[in-house]
Amino acid sequence: MGKGRALSDGVLKKIILSYTYVAIWIFLSFTVIVYNKYILDKKLYNWPYPITLTMIHMAFCSSLAVILIKVFKIVEPVSMSRETYLRSVVPIGALYSLSLWLSNSAYIYLSVSFIQMLKALMPVAVYSIGVLLKKETFKSQTMTNMLSISFGVAIAAYGEAKFDVWGVVLQLGAVAFEATRLVLIQILLTSKGINLNPITSLYYVAPCCMAFLSVPWMFVEFPILRDTSSFHFDFVVFGTNSVCAFALNLAVFLLVGKTSALTMNVAGVVKDWLLIAFSWSVIKDTVTPLNLFGYGLAFLGVGYYNHCKLQALKAKDAQKKVQESDEEAGKLLVERESEVAGKETQD
Repeated sequence: MGKGRALSDGVLKKIILSYTYVAIWIFLSFTVIVYNKYILDKKLYNWPYPITLTMIHMAFCSSLAVILIKVFKIVEPVSMSRETYLRSVVPIGALYSLSLWLSNSAYIYLSVSFIQMLKALMPVAVYSIGVLLKKETFKSQTMTNMLSISFGVAIAAYGEAKFDVWGVVLQLGAVAFEATRLVLIQILLTSKGINLNPITSLYYVAPCCMAFLSVPWMFVEFPILRDTSSFHFDFVVFGTNSVCAFALNLAVFLLVGKTSALTMNVAGVVKDWLLIAFSWSVIKDTVTPLNLFGYGLAFLGVGYYNHCKLQALKAKDAQKKVQESDEEAGKLLVERESEVAGKETQD
């Protein structure tokens, strides 16, 4: 009875920890999104410089990553040649910089709720790019599901009260670049056995992002900031915003490492609905019934996609276990035959 009680306590502790990781990630993701919206929106903090904001994040995160790796030695840097860095990390850094730049820019033109609805297209983009780069196998059933998600998002966009074409273009561009980055991580890094946690990822990728972003920044935002004599750097606002961005990277690692990527996907759906509710009730963004109906359809499509992914993972694990048991049985058979052959030789 004591053993069963201990087992129950262990399972309960594991469940509580999992929900804690989910809650931390949702809170930090929620905070970063709303905080960025607050800073960039012309009706709120009125600081519409998304490239500069992204560069501040990257400068803070890369500096902190260097301190944690080089000074405190919390994690070891990944062994990586210059060729691997240039061929693998640099393209990923370029895509990441474009994704962050465009997604932050979209907050100037679109509501938080509508941006979350557009982000439902991420599985569509990841799957489509995966098929183009031959990382995914084309399946008509999966593509039908992708079309249903796209149809739902299209309805949500049609029902958007404050639709802005340029804002939608920016957000769709951000989704496309982020999806390409995720696929390339699998092709360029994971396939080579290189796994970067958030700290080492920022250590290698953040400087690349800063370098790429500095080019458009010099021509687009630097002249405006230089000529704006009233501008002063608010260390409290930008400092706390950067801390939240860094903490979110660690929370992603904690959530995926301690639970699974699928848990993060499900948590992401909960976060999106919370953001939509917050955007409507607190920020007073207009959310129409057609918005919700369209996003509801997209939500069902994303849920079905995640379900199919889970079933595929279970089938893969089951097949792996069968192969391992077959290999073990083969080894035992060989050992037995060797023993029999040895005895016959002695006789």
